[in-house]
Amino acid sequence: MRSKTKGIYAAGKDVSQLWNAMHRFNPDEQQIVAVSGEGSWFTDSAGNRYLDGVSGLWCLNLGHGRQEIIDAAAEQMKNLTYSPLTMNHPPAMKLAGKISDLLGGDYQTFFSNSGSEANETAFKIARQYHNQTGNPGKYKVISRYRGYHGSTLGALSATAQANRRVKYDPGVPGFLHVYPPYSYRSLFGGDPEASDLKAAQLVEEMINWEGGETVAAFIMEPFISGGGVIIPSIKYIQRIAEICKKYNVLLIMDEVVSGYGRTGKMFGFLHAEGVQPDIVTMAKGLTSGYLPLGATAVKSNIYSVFKEKGKDNHLRHISTYGGHPASCAVALKNIEIIERENIMERVSKLGELKLGKLHQLIECENVGEVRQIGFLLGLEMVTDKESKVPLNDISMNEIIGACKKKGLIVGRNGDTVPGYNNVIIVAPPLTSTEEDLDFLVDTLCSVIRNL
Repeated sequence: MRSKTKGIYAAGKDVSQLWNAMHRFNPDEQQIVAVSGEGSWFTDSAGNRYLDGVSGLWCLNLGHGRQEIIDAAAEQMKNLTYSPLTMNHPPAMKLAGKISDLLGGDYQTFFSNSGSEANETAFKIARQYHNQTGNPGKYKVISRYRGYHGSTLGALSATAQANRRVKYDPGVPGFLHVYPPYSYRSLFGGDPEASDLKAAQLVEEMINWEGGETVAAFIMEPFISGGGVIIPSIKYIQRIAEICKKYNVLLIMDEVVSGYGRTGKMFGFLHAEGVQPDIVTMAKGLTSGYLPLGATAVKSNIYSVFKEKGKDNHLRHISTYGGHPASCAVALKNIEIIERENIMERVSKLGELKLGKLHQLIECENVGEVRQIGFLLGLEMVTDKESKVPLNDISMNEIIGACKKKGLIVGRNGDTVPGYNNVIIVAPPLTSTEEDLDFLVDTLCSVIRNL
């Protein structure tokens, strides 16, 4: 699978001018330089190939090199290179209509560049909506510990991961955090579903304690991704939707990671029958990473409030590159391929048949729990099953390093919760071949069993 050449690049050749993301400076470090990609694999500057087991940053849903997508971007740029969405252009109009159809409701979509921006837009919409419907005191936003919602200041304030916020606090006022549906380390005991419903009850209690007249929105990933692949019961999602409706709290569903097929549905919330979020945010898989694009889809009854006459009743928000014509054309082609190739069905089938084999690792002393939905899987690593003490950073890095030496890139929930960065994350491209998935499973099993 790999060449014998070392896939490294001297750090000094890039860090003098390139500032790498999430990177602790180490002058002796040698870094991979990716130069080409094909399918689920990329090749570095030394000719080594790696299976991308986390789809870049959870976004490369259709893998590298889909010529149809590349052609869609090029063709759009030939016709219309750029146009701001202070006016209309056909790709954005078509994409907004398609998103509404996919969500199974009647939604208007505001386009931006990323998931962080999509969530920032959602928060502004929620606050303004309540202000213009006779509830100006409803400004607070509740999110869950372990959840991630972006790196801009408002989205970071909703992100309840302490390590992400160190030296950036204080954040934006009005953001509150509540206990997550984390049955493996539950405070409540009992079976997972009962534990999750008690976690949902804490949301209702927080709304009451804060005063329902002050809470504007609740934001949640249907399945917590970067915070450790925490997968609640479906009844938890349904109960949260009921609570939000009861207290006139807008339900913002963050589908940035879980959207566009990753869980075996087009969107994660669709696993929960009867749930229809007020606002849905998305990015990443919307374009499979081929071009940047974020989107905030808003129910039409909420949007209608912004159409009312008045000097400040419209949404005074703009994004220079949001809804770029080429990005929208890419998203349309991306969605066309997902539907045409039955990607959701494929994810459901191979998620169980192939990635599901990673559940056998529960036999290992250092694996506390295996959590999975579709092509989203997390291995919670512990020193031993009885104590559940999280595996330390040194051991976690050894696992990731050993996989990399064998040609496999996997992730972890690094820089999230102090002392609990102990989840190995697997989220390969949705088009990974059966051979790709076998290689992933065999490699990761070999590494963990040899700890």
